[in-house]
Amino acid sequence: MKKLQETNSSALYPNPVMLVSSTHKRKESIITLAWGGTCSSNPPYVSVAVRKNRYSYDLIINSKEFVLNLPTASMLEQVEFCGTKSGLEFDKWKECNFTKGKSVNVKTPYIVECPVSLECKLHQIVELGTHDLLIGEVVAVHLDEQWRDEGYPDMLTYTRGKYKKCVDID
Repeated sequence: MKKLQETNSSALYPNPVMLVSSTHKRKESIITLAWGGTCSSNPPYVSVAVRKNRYSYDLIINSKEFVLNLPTASMLEQVEFCGTKSGLEFDKWKECNFTKGKSVNVKTPYIVECPVSLECKLHQIVELGTHDLLIGEVVAVHLDEQWRDEGYPDMLTYTRGKYKKCVDID
């Protein structure tokens, strides 16, 4: 297959779609992110890249914690809402009809409707350019019981500006 030369880009395809919940004092929000992933297995670290001008960025920096929630493909409407609306103007929990789960090691709630949620304490901030890489130590994992042995449900990825549904290869 012929390869085409494209403009230099940081695009790595596909990217996992994440709903990151954050809270500080009485403020809270949810942001859709697709730049992030696993950094280390021992100790367990994950990363998310966030622009400094985002409302959620300040909540995470000030609280030093966040929850990384993995949505299913059926949650696409909520994913798009959380990725296009500001937490300054909208209560995303209410607008998306999300249920707040009580986290065990951080104050930030997890999204009950997401099959996987990782409670994270902010470990390090790496300033990179348009985005800062926020590295979080995973301090608790919430996993829907049905997925413990079956793998994960249809998850979302973000590729070339579009959401795609992951599929299993048997």
